Formats: sequence, structure tokens, C-alpha cells
Amino acid sequence: METKQTPDTLSIRPPILYFGTPVVLITTRNEDGTANITPMSSAWALADRVVIGLTGGGQGLANLLREGECVLNLASESMHKAVERLAPTSGSNPVPTWKCKAGYRHEADKFSLGGLHARPSLKVAAPRIAECPLQLEARMTHHVLRPLEAWRDDAGGFAIIELEVLHVHAHADIVVPGTQHIDPVHYAPLFYLFRHYVGRGTAFGKTFKAQV
Repeated sequence: METKQTPDTLSIRPPILYFGTPVVLITTRNEDGTANITPMSSAWALADRVVIGLTGGGQGLANLLREGECVLNLASESMHKAVERLAPTSGSNPVPTWKCKAGYRHEADKFSLGGLHARPSLKVAAPRIAECPLQLEARMTHHVLRPLEAWRDDAGGFAIIELEVLHVHAHADIVVPGTQHIDPVHYAPLFYLFRHYVGRGTAFGKTFKAQV
């Protein structure tokens, strides 16, 4: 009988562990009342809680820690160019030293830069991003600040933040008619996989827990 060969493995230490998570554009309110957009891709959800990770020193994190609330706007596949226009920018002025070294620049009006439109939220002060198919208004319930590992060249540490989702806005065309369910056939989130933007790819079916 022929024995199936398993793939060879290598011991590696990758510079980043983004193994495939959705792109989230976090909107927060600056001290002067204007809005900031922070692109990120370290998030996971369970029930009505979303846990995110943000590198220290940025304007978005400062706003979130001060205001205690934000909107998690999940980008679609079609928004990858807008996301990348925002990616090398910072709402902080001056830009933190480590971000300057990495090629970031200050940008005050990220909505205009990304070609995006703000919409008022119902339960938080920060605006939503109209173009994002899912917009989650959220309140911070817990946070932990951590230093980065020595093998990372970033500075400022990072924060792990737990958020309670207060209200969900969804584009009508991704909701199963007559239900509260998101239709995975029509919802096409943008993913960030080892610093590359990818789409959802081929659908392989659904779990036994699926209700629609």
C-alpha cells in the first residue's frame, strides 16, 4: 500500500504573524472633535465581544483609551486600494519616531484621502464609514498594555483591547432577506494575510451550526 507523504516542515521565525484576519478600519474621535481612521487587522470576535490589538504610539489608540469607544468598520474586497492609501499615514502630529522610520506620514483628513464618507453613529461619538459593509459601534470594556518582544524593531509596545459591540449596521445587500443573518454569498470581506490583501477565495460549504 502506498504511504501518503506529509509535507516537509521548516523551523522559522517570521517577522509578523498575520496568518489571515479581516481588515478593520477603526474610527475614533480626536480631541478636537474630528475623526481618525486606523487600519488594522488583529481582531477576533466571540458573542458580542471583539478583541483587537493595536501598536502603541498611534492616534487611534490614544483616542480609544481616552474616549473608551469606537466603530469597527469591516472593509470589503473592493476597498483594498482605499485601505492601502490609508496604511502609511498617521493621525499623530508629530508622527512617532518608529513610524517615521517605517515611512509613515501625518494625515489629518483620512476620510478624504481614502475617498470615504462619514455617517453618524447611534451609540458612540465616532462616525461610521459608509462604504464598509459592516460597521460595529463598540465600547471598550478592558485593555492591557504590553511591551513588544525584543526581536521586533517597533517601539511603543502594543495594546490588547476588549470591546463590547453596542450596535451593528450592515449593508442591506449582505443581509439574508427577512432575517438578522449576514449572507456569506454576498459578503466579501477583505483579509490581510502575511502583509498581503486577499479575498475570501473559494467557498467550501457550511458548518452544522449554520442557521441559513
